[in-house]
Amino acid sequence: MIRKVGVVGAGVMGAGIAAQVANAGVPVVLLDIVPGGAAKAVERMLRADPAPFMGKAPARLVTTGDVGTDLSLLADCDWICEAIIERPDAKRELYAKLEGVRKPGSVVSSNTSTIPLASLTEGLGDGFAADFMITHFFNPPRYMRLLEVVQGPRTRADAVAMVSDFGDRRMGKTVVRCKDTPGFIANRIGGMWMQSAINNAFDLGLTVEEADAVNGRPMGIPKTGVFGLMDLVGIDLGPHVAASMKATLPADDAYVLGLREHAVVTRMIAEGRTGRKGKGGFYMRAKGGKLAMELGSGDYRDSVKPTLESLSLRNLRELAEHQDRAGRYAKAVLLDMMGYAASLVPEIADTVADVDAAMSLGYAWKYGPFELIDRVGAPWLVAALREAGRPVPQLLEQVGERSFYRVQDGVLQFFGTDGEYHAVPRAEGVMLLGDIKRRSKPMAKNGSASLWDVGDGVACLEFHSKMNALDPEILALIGKAVAMGKKGAFKALVIHNEAEQFSVGANIGLALFAANIAAWGEIEGMIEGGQKAMRALREAPFPVVGAPSGMALGGGCEVLLHCDAVEAHAETYVGLVEVGVGLIPGWGGCTTMLRRWSEAPKLPKGPMPAVAKAFEMISTAQVAKSAAEAKEMLILRPTDGVVMNRDRLLAAAKARALAMLDGYAPQQPGKLRLPGATGRAALSMAVQAQLAMGRATPHDVVVCEHLANTLTGGDTDFLVETTEDQVMKLERQGFMALLRTKGTLARVEHMLETGRPLRN
Repeated sequence: MIRKVGVVGAGVMGAGIAAQVANAGVPVVLLDIVPGGAAKAVERMLRADPAPFMGKAPARLVTTGDVGTDLSLLADCDWICEAIIERPDAKRELYAKLEGVRKPGSVVSSNTSTIPLASLTEGLGDGFAADFMITHFFNPPRYMRLLEVVQGPRTRADAVAMVSDFGDRRMGKTVVRCKDTPGFIANRIGGMWMQSAINNAFDLGLTVEEADAVNGRPMGIPKTGVFGLMDLVGIDLGPHVAASMKATLPADDAYVLGLREHAVVTRMIAEGRTGRKGKGGFYMRAKGGKLAMELGSGDYRDSVKPTLESLSLRNLRELAEHQDRAGRYAKAVLLDMMGYAASLVPEIADTVADVDAAMSLGYAWKYGPFELIDRVGAPWLVAALREAGRPVPQLLEQVGERSFYRVQDGVLQFFGTDGEYHAVPRAEGVMLLGDIKRRSKPMAKNGSASLWDVGDGVACLEFHSKMNALDPEILALIGKAVAMGKKGAFKALVIHNEAEQFSVGANIGLALFAANIAAWGEIEGMIEGGQKAMRALREAPFPVVGAPSGMALGGGCEVLLHCDAVEAHAETYVGLVEVGVGLIPGWGGCTTMLRRWSEAPKLPKGPMPAVAKAFEMISTAQVAKSAAEAKEMLILRPTDGVVMNRDRLLAAAKARALAMLDGYAPQQPGKLRLPGATGRAALSMAVQAQLAMGRATPHDVVVCEHLANTLTGGDTDFLVETTEDQVMKLERQGFMALLRTKGTLARVEHMLETGRPLRN
């Protein structure tokens, strides 16, 4: 069992690994070669954005020191992860020192990204080799879900199992077992993809914007594409990776044969134009907007959106068959990357499923290479490779006219190297809604939501509108689900989906459309319908458990506020952000946050402290940047759960719901003592001060007036009890009044057009 971890090397990766261990609530020792380097790394991480720590508390679990004087701090660590310079000799020298301090049976691993395990253990004894493995995290370690694990022929199986389980359950990673080959899985294939994408962009005369548009949404790759990705990770990293791969791969490997030095890139590195960490890269921010580099000359110009005809095609195969330069480019990159991936199984991994998991999680691709092959068709790829005079990998010959994935009797299967199909394995305790959906039909469904039976009398309500924005259909299915539960269709309800975002909030586009045609009754009906749906969740005669991941904003946050309990993925970003579009929470968000803060034990008594806390949070649209921060903000309760591994979220929520069945009683509405006009005056003075300092805009003042009226209870004072229904009525009134203002309509329209708030 791993109770304490040591990390040696406080660079970006080592420090990030240590932070994620601390995020898991486990003490960690962080040492650096440079004196004082570890302490400085922790200080940097506390200021960094995106933040390696999930709050300030985890940083207190990190003990820092220097390798030269503090190596003894590792003596009681169960796992020591080395993350120093990528030189085998330096690593082996460190391992010899660790042998003198580590306790018997402790595991040592290297975070190397390219060096084979056999090289790292060369000359070391069997005892060390039995405790040694490679644990390759991806940058940034908090956010990237892949952990590649490589074991040697002498590595203890129980050591691998222990570290893998810790990486999975405590650090939230998907563990993929790799073979001991250069670059392992993700960097081997990812390196080929990047190399091909860059070479072909130069050869075919594409702009960086065109190349990134092809290597983006059409392929299911993040919108950074390839040149944006290089700017992000550092352009100077490329030559180091290439040199390492060239030194360890056979001379006839396709990756090695394609290695090329581009004069423009060499000059950029020499001039310090290494991307976001340097003086700019292939893209650069300027006062007038964004600049992009001309690949031929290295000069900058205004960035422009690509307009090539093929880029409007949704079908990947149609794009690759188009004859404009973007189409020819897409085909060239796909042939390089997919052909290379197919040639490497089983050399680098046992299964195509492992390869796809590594690429999806390590490079944030929506589809792995073999899933992409299924999208274009294996026969098409074989024909294209032959037409180009390239060898056809044996695995492609084997699969023939079939696909690499299929669903058989409701079970997702992959094509194996033995020519047979096998079920895609799931780790023990993992429950995926996607698997349930493949083998069953919904209990109820409409265009925006579905209700699924997840077993043992528990139902799962899934949102599936665009960005999971809440609309009348979702609200209607919430009501229907509660009614079904009352009739005994299930015993408990979980609200969960596997989309990138839990919910971005209410569909403000519908509200804008209705406002533009003065359909005020329709809008008020939607607000009342939302409040009714939230009440139904809170008052349901069975447990309701929220299970969010990603963004839960506005109305999505209000759904969680009305659940009996929440099991949140650690990477849940939640908040009431309505002021950004000139509105206030209208579905009980104000009411619930008032109640949460009024019941907070550490807050001073009286009506104003709770009002001030809720006002500060809502008026500034604060968003918790982790589930841990959401607890500090009381958006999540202290008793709510935090799940590190997203794949375990549904199972945790289901278990929580079942555990609540015995003696369950629904939440009871409470009463509040609110300050009324005196409190409203105090909040107004604070807002006017912010306006005078330039921190608030004129329309912020208008929005905050309505928010203050709601939170202080309208025409009341602290001697009179205010019901939650009365506060929710004030929410509706404030929402409707603001939607009639020009300032709010301008904010809503601007958000829909640009995705950014308008400061008016």
